[in-house]
Amino acid sequence: MQNFLAIFTATEASRARANWGALSASDVAQKRAAGVAAWNDWVEQNKAAIVDPGSPIGKTKRADATGVSDSSNAISAYCIVSANSHEDAARLFENHPHFTIFPGEAVEIMPCLPIPAA
Repeated sequence: MQNFLAIFTATEASRARANWGALSASDVAQKRAAGVAAWNDWVEQNKAAIVDPGSPIGKTKRADATGVSDSSNAISAYCIVSANSHEDAARLFENHPHFTIFPGEAVEIMPCLPIPAA
């Protein structure tokens, strides 16, 4: 078994495709409630593979050689799962509520690699 980092992405384009901006406040609340319920169901169905359920991600700060600044990216949440293969890990996210109910774009899954020895 290997651990995999799953990064949930959302963009302005995915939000526009989902048309949430045209929904009434009550429709958004209903969709949000349905999405949270479906996400919780996904967690329950996959609890044996979930190492860290993660969380939504807030605003981004960037630290580099010139200092710290505000930044942005498409990352909206993360979680860590364990699977026998990269393919198996990716399949856990097929039809995920992040993009089937919420206005998310995708889930990107990558292996967590060991730190190289010196």
